[in-house]
Amino acid sequence: MIDFVFQNPAKIIFGRDALSHLGEEARKYGRRALMVYGGGSVKRIGLFDQVMEILVKNEMKVWELSGIAPNPRLARVREGIDICRREGIGLVLALGGGSAIDTAKGVVNGVPDDGDVWDFYMGKRQPKTTLPLGVILTIPASGSEMSYSSVITNEDGMLKRGFNSVTNVPTFSILNPEWTFSLPPYQTACGCVDIMAHMMERYFTRVTHVELTDRLIAAGMKTILHNAPLVMENPTDYDARAEVMWTGTLAHNTLLHTGRIGDWGSHKVEHELSAEYDIAHGAGIAIVFPAWMKYAVRQYPLKIAQFATEIFDVPTDFGDEAATALEGVRRLETFYRSLSMPVRLSEAGITGADYAMLAARALPTEQSTVGAYIELHRQDIVEIFKLAE
Repeated sequence: MIDFVFQNPAKIIFGRDALSHLGEEARKYGRRALMVYGGGSVKRIGLFDQVMEILVKNEMKVWELSGIAPNPRLARVREGIDICRREGIGLVLALGGGSAIDTAKGVVNGVPDDGDVWDFYMGKRQPKTTLPLGVILTIPASGSEMSYSSVITNEDGMLKRGFNSVTNVPTFSILNPEWTFSLPPYQTACGCVDIMAHMMERYFTRVTHVELTDRLIAAGMKTILHNAPLVMENPTDYDARAEVMWTGTLAHNTLLHTGRIGDWGSHKVEHELSAEYDIAHGAGIAIVFPAWMKYAVRQYPLKIAQFATEIFDVPTDFGDEAATALEGVRRLETFYRSLSMPVRLSEAGITGADYAMLAARALPTEQSTVGAYIELHRQDIVEIFKLAE
């Protein structure tokens, strides 16, 4: 186990009555708020009206940044920054899933900064301060409601980049599983895949003596494996939805990362895929992660074999280490397919992709690498895409 510091200042308010706390939380940050949200779903389920009623009752004036799409764009972040500066906004409130939250994170970091907010995503600078950020979560997936991360796509070059900072951690997040009842099955499935991936990226490590976090991650993955089919079959199963929602939050709040070094190569590769083809991140992960695992088995099968045994109950005497690992990958793909997720590029309608171009976007130079469990160069990324065909 390596040295670590764990700090997460987000306040989580969870449950059926969670929204009743919004007024008291929002009032702490003045009387002017920017609400960031996506399409019509939050209005269709009545949540938008409930939030507005609470804010108006608490004498707050609200501006809106609406229409935030999946794979959120830099232009909308800049638009939100302009509104906040012009109107003297004291609180940014994200209503929705990862796209709305990540957009709001870009906004709250950009408002007090004198430079270009894109510098943060390109790794040129780190933000020093931020506006308060509140979250009302409707899509369990990204874990952005308690994470250090924000991912934004720059339309100029379609570069999808993320950055980590304590300033990205929301001030408070309100979670009610009932708000997820009306999610389309595809969105629910994408979310479950994304949650699994956040835990898998941490699970696959070469750091030894990480038994506690191994077991915590395994428990989280098994929770998703058990509850994902339940919510697909019965979307209004509150208890199953609650298990998925809370697991998604814990999967990416850095607790499961303590004492270990995760890989994150699959996420880097997938970001280029979804930036180019604008597919859902969860669908892209369902394609890329098994291909990455098959490639990683060739170099270092140990942890993938452990994953197969502990998560998918592959017998320890299944065969050699590599065979055990690959059987685990096969069972993971079967799970994805049970959720109607694609596991091949062709199943997502992606053919004739320029793998070399995608690899070059992911890694700026021939010498650049990504990944810790296995180190990927550009040609390695090309080979992973070939395995995903």
